[in-house]
Amino acid sequence: MLNIKACIFDLDGVIVDTAGYHFKAWRRLANELGTDFTKEDNEKLKGVSRRGSLDLILKWGNLTIPEEEKTALTDRKNGWYVEQINKMTAEEILPGVERFLASLKERGIKIGLGSASRNAPNIIKRVGLEEYFDSMIDGGMVSKGKPDPETFLKGAAALGVLPANTIVFEDAAKGVTAAIDGGMLAVGVGKEEVLGHAHFVVPGFENLEYDVLLEILQERMLPIQN
Repeated sequence: MLNIKACIFDLDGVIVDTAGYHFKAWRRLANELGTDFTKEDNEKLKGVSRRGSLDLILKWGNLTIPEEEKTALTDRKNGWYVEQINKMTAEEILPGVERFLASLKERGIKIGLGSASRNAPNIIKRVGLEEYFDSMIDGGMVSKGKPDPETFLKGAAALGVLPANTIVFEDAAKGVTAAIDGGMLAVGVGKEEVLGHAHFVVPGFENLEYDVLLEILQERMLPIQN
């Protein structure tokens, strides 16, 4: 039987959807540099670090920027992004998320956050979900971004649980890979065609019941356990 003691959540696209804010800020920076990119391109930035995102945008625009200038550019983008997220409210929590978090608390399941965003703790506080989280690991606390499992391994350690006793909820393919490589159960939040390598994929939390999810994961894991 599965012995789940903790759940770790990515932030963007799982708890709240800040992809639009990121897109506006990155596109503003790209335009200032004389290039542009699309919302479809923006999807490729999911789960990617700040510096990694800048490098991709520069690559798409065939631009070369000296390394010593990149930090100033990412800081400028982050400043615009923070201006937007500082206006966030509880209304921006994705449907069903708070109910699901509350159900975990009732069961004594520890809850962690594992996000590439250094602004993640601030966002959680802004939308009023801080009380649910026992630990938060953000991009400033790891040396390797997803798909490396460091974020989630540090999250499990902070919660005092083993990876095998942990479920990770992720909306990015790289995040799902990170969870699996870290020895955790991975639940994709989004589209099957993108997250099909997860142990299970859900469209969101609106109609998701923890006990039902656990039963499904147990059935999926039985062939592996046997």
